[in-house]
Amino acid sequence: MNKDTHDGIIYAAAAFIMWGLLPVYWKALEEVPALELLCNRIVWSLFFVGILLSCKKRWAEVRSALADKKGKILLSTSSILIGINWFVYIWAVNHSHVVDTSMGYYMTPLMNALLGFIFMKERLSRMQAAAITLATCGVIYSIIDYGHVPYIALTLAVSFAFYGLVRKVMKVESLPGLFVETAVLAPASAGYLIWLAFSGEISIHKIGLLDNILLLGAGAATSLPLIFFAHGARRLRLVTLGMMQYIAPTLALMLGVFVFGEPFNFARLVTFAFIWSGIAIYIADGLSKNLKAVSNLSN
Repeated sequence: MNKDTHDGIIYAAAAFIMWGLLPVYWKALEEVPALELLCNRIVWSLFFVGILLSCKKRWAEVRSALADKKGKILLSTSSILIGINWFVYIWAVNHSHVVDTSMGYYMTPLMNALLGFIFMKERLSRMQAAAITLATCGVIYSIIDYGHVPYIALTLAVSFAFYGLVRKVMKVESLPGLFVETAVLAPASAGYLIWLAFSGEISIHKIGLLDNILLLGAGAATSLPLIFFAHGARRLRLVTLGMMQYIAPTLALMLGVFVFGEPFNFARLVTFAFIWSGIAIYIADGLSKNLKAVSNLSN
């Protein structure tokens, strides 16, 4: 293993572990309403990323992204998508639906493949189609058993998959892109926090010092995993990165069941079994393609 690969694995693992443990962070702030928590996350992410951009002298990338009219429209779209994703995730964690968030992020790579087929005209292999079909069967089983759509998991999977699609089209690096996205959402978020302050409903007066520190740290908690992920992605093959991404939902699932005591009955097991089977096929397909590519290069 060369140094780049070694470093890439460390960076990527750090990113996915941080994402997987993020429910612990938001659970510590469950006294704060989800919308207020989202607004704090957006505002402090803007400040934190702005400081990082200044330290790294990367403001030219932000200006470049904003100079393109199409880029501005796409960044506005990605801002809305990530805002929806963040809100649903925070609300779900603080209303004891961590297992549902895990299901959503297990499904996201399969949703990415489906969107690539629909919008990017990417070829969908038989194994990928089978993987998506199995995940769909899991969702259908969940609907039949519970009598309603697993809206949390589907909202997270769909919003993040579309977010990834938009970011792929505009090809803006993660840090300057995140700054613009939070800048788009920041005025409304700051306005809501100011309104809460004037109405006497803001949480900073109702929670302890540690919780207020955690609120301020929401920007770092949001941005650091993205930075580590970017460093890892540059050093690793996509197939390696693809397999490692399941660290985050696995940690979230374990937290939901074993730490937060959320129910995981037979019906949920069946739903997850369908999704896990689809993921296994998806990973096997990726490995097979990677081995063929390596074999062709060696020949």
